[in-house]
Amino acid sequence: MKILNLYAGIGGNRKSWTAVSVTAVELDPLLAAIYAQRFPDDTVIVADAHQYLLDHFNEFDFIWSSPPCQSHSSFRHNICVRFRGTVPVYPDMRLYQEILFLKHNALCFWAVENVKPYYKPLIEPDAVLHRHLFWSNFTIHAADALSDIKIRYAQIPDLEKVLGFSLKEFKLKNRRQILRNCVDPRLGLHILKMAKAAYAGSGNRSAVKQ
Repeated sequence: MKILNLYAGIGGNRKSWTAVSVTAVELDPLLAAIYAQRFPDDTVIVADAHQYLLDHFNEFDFIWSSPPCQSHSSFRHNICVRFRGTVPVYPDMRLYQEILFLKHNALCFWAVENVKPYYKPLIEPDAVLHRHLFWSNFTIHAADALSDIKIRYAQIPDLEKVLGFSLKEFKLKNRRQILRNCVDPRLGLHILKMAKAAYAGSGNRSAVKQ
């Protein structure tokens, strides 16, 4: 199964994937280098994931996209902006651009992931799993209970233990935030299993329902 992994970060969602061919796109060269070290068999591209999707969406069997979530985050808006003096920003509309683009153009299976926002989602998600919203063109069932770690308060050792990543060897100023941005590998595997089942059942990419 040929997969496009957009906004790949250090590969939290990808960590437990097996028997797949992955092209990962990450804009930050340092994060891309960490990803490449962790997953040497993947093709890692340092580029704008939003533009890469537009140019290459029809080359894959499954697309995972996790557009930047900070501007949508309920914690950032309801706590940081309202009570801590954080400057408010426009919600990043790349999220909804990609959902609409994939809905109306992709012949492959796809899933777009983001956090629960501080507003009512402009497009109703197809699944809500833990603290994540998913939009997709295949059925996503409820996931088994994951760790009850409190993402807002968890420190680096807690996050490294849950995610199975250690960043001690890298000189990073924001290790905690990088780890917090990761999707739990067990959730990433859960989504992939359902995408694989949909892919196997479709017979070919042209069978995908729009």
